Amino acid sequence: MARSGVHSIAVIAGDGIGREVMPAAIEVVEAVAGPFGFKVELTEYPWSCQTYTTTGHMMPVDAVDRLADHDAILLGAVGDPTVPDHVSLWGLLIPIRRAFDQYVNLRPAVLFPGVPSPLRDTGAGIDILIVRENTEGEYSELGGRAYAGTAHEFATQEAIFSRRGIERVVEYAATLAKSRSGRLTSATKSNGIIHTMTMWDEVAAEVVARHDGLEYRSMHVDALAARFISQPDEIDVVVGSNLFGDILSDVGAAIVGSLGMAPSANLNPERDQPSMFEPVHGSAPDIAGAGVANPIAQIWSAAMMLDHLGHPDAAEAILIAIRRVLAETTVRTPDLGGTARTAEVTAAILDAVISIDESETVS
Repeated sequence: MARSGVHSIAVIAGDGIGREVMPAAIEVVEAVAGPFGFKVELTEYPWSCQTYTTTGHMMPVDAVDRLADHDAILLGAVGDPTVPDHVSLWGLLIPIRRAFDQYVNLRPAVLFPGVPSPLRDTGAGIDILIVRENTEGEYSELGGRAYAGTAHEFATQEAIFSRRGIERVVEYAATLAKSRSGRLTSATKSNGIIHTMTMWDEVAAEVVARHDGLEYRSMHVDALAARFISQPDEIDVVVGSNLFGDILSDVGAAIVGSLGMAPSANLNPERDQPSMFEPVHGSAPDIAGAGVANPIAQIWSAAMMLDHLGHPDAAEAILIAIRRVLAETTVRTPDLGGTARTAEVTAAILDAVISIDESETVS
């Protein structure tokens, strides 16, 4: 674990474009480390769908024990057309989230100056922070299939919602909302899902009642998804279940220009176990190897990691650099309408980071 000023980081680049954008994030982290007074020790783990093809497992049986020795995990994209998605997801990402009780999945959706949005009017700006419950809910292993291959075949899938699970993620979201605009929206669907979602609503309301001055509303997730598109400036912090948070964050990525602009943090807020940081985008096999993947989501995820590790000034420097490159240059990858390659965007962000004066950051 962390020594004074030194952070041990596990790096899992994964598959596809994960292997192309991870080096960019590492370069940027190493560029800010010295100037902001810390060091990183990186340990790379080659776990991926290729590992599964070779060994029959996405990662070795002692993977969690190995990762537990690190302060944080920086993850790339995982997935390959040769391996079913549920195999890659349940073989690596979800086990890590649950082993380390990373119950908060934090996903920003921010429209940067210079980035086109598919929305007609974004004059009021978009700055949404989605707090997704990350260890239970609809993503459960409970269920099964019966009468396979017959006309009577059926499948069951059970969602698991605990009072403790709801309380702690809403508490995190409420505290976060109070540090921002004071506005919190809860995603629900209790008009149709009468047991788990009514419990979600009740427990969320109890938690919010303990936070004076919080402006709180509960919205059905379909109406909330529409609001993301029609009036995104009205939304600040959103808390949702595992499934709802996952879907809403993809809507958020779409309205701010690209999945390549969507970072995330899988947090253990108590910090007694390592947290994991990853871009929302997938491995994008259609462009893998072409050198045109947008590295910003991976770089931003690394910035979120530094913030979590106690270096908000370094994280802010990275965000300032990203903002400057997008607002002041035409260097951008094809997903944002440009022609630049991954390496060109990375170089521009590195140049911008180096030029940032320390007085410009939060310190």
